[in-house]
Parts: sequence; structure tokens; C-alpha cells
Amino acid sequence: MTSSVGQLEQRLKQQGIAEIECMVSDLTGVARGKISPINKFLDEDGMRLPEGILLLTVTGDLVKDEDYYHLLDEAGVDMICRPDPNAIFLLPWALEPTAMIIHDTFDRLGNPVELSPRNVLKRVLGLYTDKGWKPVVAPEMEFYLTKRSIDPDLPIEAPEGRSGRSESGRQSFSIEAVNEFDALFDDVYSWCEIQCLGLDTLVHEGGPAQMEINFHHGDALSLADQITVFKRTMREATSRHDVSVTFMAKPITDEPGSAMHIHQSVQDLTTGRNLFANEDGSMSDLFLHYIGGLQKYTPMTLPMFAPNVNSFRRFLPDTCAPVNVEWGADNRTVGLRVPAASPAAMRVENRLPGADANPYLAIAASLLCGYLGMIERIAPSAPVQGRANERCNLRLPTTIEDALVQMEKCAVLKEYLGHKFVQGYIAVKRKEHENYLRVISPWEREFLQLSV
Repeated sequence: MTSSVGQLEQRLKQQGIAEIECMVSDLTGVARGKISPINKFLDEDGMRLPEGILLLTVTGDLVKDEDYYHLLDEAGVDMICRPDPNAIFLLPWALEPTAMIIHDTFDRLGNPVELSPRNVLKRVLGLYTDKGWKPVVAPEMEFYLTKRSIDPDLPIEAPEGRSGRSESGRQSFSIEAVNEFDALFDDVYSWCEIQCLGLDTLVHEGGPAQMEINFHHGDALSLADQITVFKRTMREATSRHDVSVTFMAKPITDEPGSAMHIHQSVQDLTTGRNLFANEDGSMSDLFLHYIGGLQKYTPMTLPMFAPNVNSFRRFLPDTCAPVNVEWGADNRTVGLRVPAASPAAMRVENRLPGADANPYLAIAASLLCGYLGMIERIAPSAPVQGRANERCNLRLPTTIEDALVQMEKCAVLKEYLGHKFVQGYIAVKRKEHENYLRVISPWEREFLQLSV
């Protein structure tokens, strides 16, 4: 038994854990795995799961197109999932002492499984390590609290707060609007503290019962884990308070969408110095190249920021989301905002990812774009002064179909993320879109049923 496994066993026993949820993330961000009694978990040499679960769509369908059979072992062998001792999260809502442990996935030869989103992020982080760099990220998660409903045909509605009323009008940054759900957020913060999630501020966004929680800046892999656990925590907490939560990118017609803004910078791995700032506090060439990389490669990685057909509803005209890869200082109309900050905190905020994105993949994509900019020394466009909405030379694909075509054509992504991952991800997203096209929408029934 290795020392890390021994430390893991000791820690679990000290905390009196009786049950383990062994978890891996699939491409859509759904948690999959097994629930195991503590003794069985400790006796086994890793959890085994069919690699095919990583090619499941959000509807639970397995990609079966013969063009993609080569992505999986023909014999259907299991992948080996090993617990990460740094990714243990207690589940305060469980009836008995339970921990969820995020696992890494390997094939039978011990190689990381390319289709695993967590391995994709680790692969990108390895590029930085090889250069003596360390990315630092700080995510911001937006979401809606909603009324509970069992009928997906009904529009989503705002829930009633402690006053007994639903919100009306715009309540951006309203403290009283947040106070309507104090009991819920007391549980959320308490549970997140038990789980060692680095939550920072909570604010009310522009939509009805739309909230944003910010995370402390830190290690990219750890933050991706934390977002995964946070989503689960929010769903558990809201169920206790007779409301629901959604991380859909655009859940309500004519209301603001929900984003996962990712602040990012790069440190020297040895000294910890922020490489985005010169000694005089100005933006470094490395920083400008990082922005240039985001501008050049974001159109090809957009499906990792906007993974669903609903994601692109957030990018419709006259919405709050920036539909561009322009950049500017303290400018919220650009996709790449450079907040006003001290030299030590010099960073860029990628405002394009939706709240529905898989956090491992969204962070990996953003960091890869910046990395490519630095090694290719890509110069950015001129920064935007004023509104960026009228500038269209750096616009993005406006549908998931167009975005997947651009991703498929990009040889650089296949080189750095792996051919198998890029092909598998595109296959899953196309299957999901095919399933979506099979559904007849209320709009079609309303305007076409008796008119055409």
C-alpha cells in the first residue's frame, strides 16, 4: 500500500466515514460512479467502470455511430479509477457519514484515459508545468433559484422567498433580494465550509432569483473539483428548502443567461510572481500573448464553453452576454475583460463560458487558448474603448452545429487535447443535438400548427 493510499485510509477512518461515493465526471459534467461501503472501498485496488460511460450524452444515450467505435476498446474492457487523496469531500446532507471522492481514470496499461474531462485538464496543466508556469483561476458561478416543477413543458418560474412573494423587476446586487433566501444560503455556506470549498462573495444578478457565487482564486484542478461539488451541494440544499436550482445557460425567456466567468493568471512556478505584470505594473508581453491566444483559439474551443443548444440562446442579440472575443480594461461588453487590479493580481476574465459547461473542460480550454498564445507569441487586437457590441470582426459561431464544425477542423486541438477526446466530445455533442431536433417545441405548435 502506497503512503498516499495509507493516508487516505487513515483520514477516512478518523472521520468515521461509513460510505464512499466513488465519482468520475463524464463529458457533459454528469457525476457517474459507484457507492461503496468503506471496508469494500479500502479493500479494492481502485474502482472499475466501463469506459463507455464517458461517451454518454446528457440524455444517457451511448454514442453508437460506427464512425466512433474506435474510441473504445472493442472488448468493452473496464477502465481503472483511482481515488485522488486531494479530492475528498464530505457530504453533510447524507444520513450516515459519507464522503465523495473524485477518481482519476486509467486504462489497463496505466495510461490516463483520454476521454476523461479531468485528465484533459491535467494534460493542459502539464503543458504549463513543463514551461515552469502555474495557472491561477478564480471562477464565478451564476445560477437561478426556481420553483419546483415536475413538468418540463412548463416555463421556469421564480420561487417565493421568505416574504411569500416571487421577485419582480430587476434586483441586481439587491441585498434584500438575497435575504429572501437566507435560510437556504446559510445551509449552503455551512455545508461548503465543511467540504472546504473556497466560497467568496454572494450577489444577486439581473434575473429573477438569479444569484452568483464567487470562488477564491487558486489551483485550476482543485477549483474544477470544487465547482463540480458545489453544483451537487446547491441541488441538495435547494431540495431541503422546497425550491430548485438550475445551471442552464439560458433557462428563462428574455431574462439574462447564467455564466461561469473564469478569472485567470499565470505565475512563475518557482517564485510565485505573476507573469502577467511587468515590474512597473504594466501588462507584460506574455499577458498580451495570452489574450491573443484566447482571441485566436476561442472560436475553435467554443463547444467546451457553450456545450449545449441552450448555451447559444445566451449569445442571442441584445443579451447581456458578450458575443465576441474582444478585450479591454474593466469593460464588461467584451468577452475578455481585464479587471482593474494591482500588478500582483493582473488577470483576464473569460466571460464566455456558460454555467452549464463542464468545469474541467471549460478551464482546460481557456488555459489551452492562453498557452498557445504565449508559445506562438500571438499579438492581440487593439483593446476596445467603450462598447464592444457593435464590433463584429471577432464574433463567434452562433449555433452548436457551426461551433462543432470549427472544433473538428482545428488540428491544433487534436494535437494538444488528443484525437480521441476531440472526436469523442464532438460525437457526444452531435448526438445530443440530434436528440434535441427530434423534440417538437411549443413555439412550433403555437405558430405553425394552425397557420402553415
